[in-house]
Amino acid sequence: MRNYIEEIYQNVQLQEGPTAIEQFLVHCYFQPGMPTKELVRKLMLPVPVATAIKKELIRAGALQATNGLACTEDGRAYTENVLGFGGLDRKLFDRLMQDEAAWKIELPELSQELRQILSRRPQANVQLDQAKCTAETSLRRAILCLRNHALVGKKILCVGDDDLVSVSLALLLKRLFPGKEVASGRIEVVDIDERFLQFITEVAKQHALPIRCHRADLRQPLPKKLHRQYDCFFTDPPYTLQGMSLFLSRGISGLQKRKGLPIFLSFAHKSPDFALRMQQQFVQAGVSVREVISHFNEYEGAQMLGGKGQMIVLATTEQTAPIVEHAFTEPLYTGEEARSQRLYRCQKCAHVSKVGAREQVATIEVLKSKGCPRCRHARFALIARRPSNRD
Repeated sequence: MRNYIEEIYQNVQLQEGPTAIEQFLVHCYFQPGMPTKELVRKLMLPVPVATAIKKELIRAGALQATNGLACTEDGRAYTENVLGFGGLDRKLFDRLMQDEAAWKIELPELSQELRQILSRRPQANVQLDQAKCTAETSLRRAILCLRNHALVGKKILCVGDDDLVSVSLALLLKRLFPGKEVASGRIEVVDIDERFLQFITEVAKQHALPIRCHRADLRQPLPKKLHRQYDCFFTDPPYTLQGMSLFLSRGISGLQKRKGLPIFLSFAHKSPDFALRMQQQFVQAGVSVREVISHFNEYEGAQMLGGKGQMIVLATTEQTAPIVEHAFTEPLYTGEEARSQRLYRCQKCAHVSKVGAREQVATIEVLKSKGCPRCRHARFALIARRPSNRD
């Protein structure tokens, strides 16, 4: 079957990239008879660009202009079989696309199922800056992916996935395509933590989800087999500037060389100076900021983050390239960078324990598992945080 999107993009070479052509065709598939002016408004395209796309799609035989724009039989077949929309629950899709909060009404069973799955995930390793997002946040990320036209028929990479976004994405796909044996989309995970990789793999087997996991230390370049094949990626990196740059770079290595591909970057709210340095890194990586959603992410017990984080949606450009291409040897995680020491008081006997990357007990999770060295009680209160006094 002809690849209308690539064929037309090669003919027209739109600055907006091939994604604009794809979205134009998909809108005509779902809403036949729509006037060009309405499509211009929905897709936020300049009128000359929309007109050029329309003419090329009609010339190629994918669209017809009769009482508005609609797909031809070939255009419908292409949208269903190549773009992956065949077998879709169109009513649910329309509700989720039109109302970003519709999932609360439309997906109660999926939301409950996800909460049960996430309640069993491994304990967060704060040395790796892991902070578990809530089940609602994980599902909202999947909905955001859908609404950015980056889920159905797409190949998605999760660069680190202690939040189990891969599971949310796959469960949403399964719900959107009831009864379809072969999933209309593919999700892959790259992470260093074997516990999460094993857990995600087990969940995928139990629920027949299209997820594949790869173990990799992201301090090293992304494995060659994962280069240049994904349509978007998710990452919730260490909350340091170098951590953000590294995970962004590894994700970019996995993306197809194509303009307009979305990048979903979750990150802590930071100071204006830090935010400026982040934006300078975006410019260096050649990605544009499409949207910033404050307080989008909620985390379980993430006191240092205030329990909230922002979602930054980026988009690839002609200049997109990894900032870091080789092995990374600098401090990466917050504990490595800050070298902080935290003091915890036992809530039973008041004994104070030191916790930190350079202490005998590295994390509060380890302290809880061992118990208070004096009375073995497992509940503690944070009473101070200060720079480590060790060299």
